[in-house]
Amino acid sequence: MKQKSEEYFPQPADTSDICLPEELEHLVEQLARNVHEVWASSRIAQGWTWGPVRSDEFKTHPSLVPYEELPEEEKQYDRDTAVGTLKLIMKLGFNISK
Repeated sequence: MKQKSEEYFPQPADTSDICLPEELEHLVEQLARNVHEVWASSRIAQGWTWGPVRSDEFKTHPSLVPYEELPEEEKQYDRDTAVGTLKLIMKLGFNISK
């Protein structure tokens, strides 16, 4: 097993100066849904199934349901990931257009 040589201090890019345009709100929800779908697909491929509680031993997870059935706090986690990604794209100087 690889030993850690020093403590890890996450340093996400500061995107606090980036404001997402209102027209990207629909994109945020689509990305959030896809984030969940990618996560769920990966878990299922690893042998996980739905269960009322998360169990690493039995590979069950209560969030292995369609995005629409997730509790709002889980959806918000996925939305935050989507917003963070979009803000970083804009911070790096890329334009998002349809």
